[in-house]
Amino acid sequence: MRSSLRGSFHYLYMVVDVWSRKIVGYELHAEESSEHAAQLFLAACAREGIRREQVTLHMDNGPPMKGATLQATLDALGVSTSFSRPRVSNDNPFSEALFRTLKYRPAYPRFFDSIDDARRWVQEFVDWYNPVHCHSAIRYVTPEERHTGREVEILSKREKLYREARRRNPSRCSGAERNWNPILEVTLNPEDSPVTSVA
Repeated sequence: MRSSLRGSFHYLYMVVDVWSRKIVGYELHAEESSEHAAQLFLAACAREGIRREQVTLHMDNGPPMKGATLQATLDALGVSTSFSRPRVSNDNPFSEALFRTLKYRPAYPRFFDSIDDARRWVQEFVDWYNPVHCHSAIRYVTPEERHTGREVEILSKREKLYREARRRNPSRCSGAERNWNPILEVTLNPEDSPVTSVA
């Protein structure tokens, strides 16, 4: 994230649950470091109640992600890791989509006057994204609704509502019926195995 000081940046660390698309942790710092990444992931695991060998953390190949402090923390937590392929910038489509959503928000500034301003902006984004943003890739429920398992009831009610609307006004519904079934499998890349919920 650009600072108002030319050539200076703020570094946003984010952990997103691929299953639900929920942002389960984030921090903003003035520099990149393995220690910051380790502290963030440790806090996210504690908050989410992650058990040993329950999750895999997919990371880019940046120095903070390959640093000894983060690797030691992940080993202690029993978290397995995977990395983006070298020189492939879009190997994690979920992270890419999340950061695109962040940067294309109408209120996203060209730069931030201070790191505190940037932190406030990101907090407001997370407060909108998790409980309010209806995500197209998860049948237009919010990440929070999917993360907590409420999506099943919500989608069931939507399906009943849409079927009733089609029954009452068949001439207004010429297309195929929308699929309101919860998405049961999520893959990072098509050749990978499915990711299960960490909720």
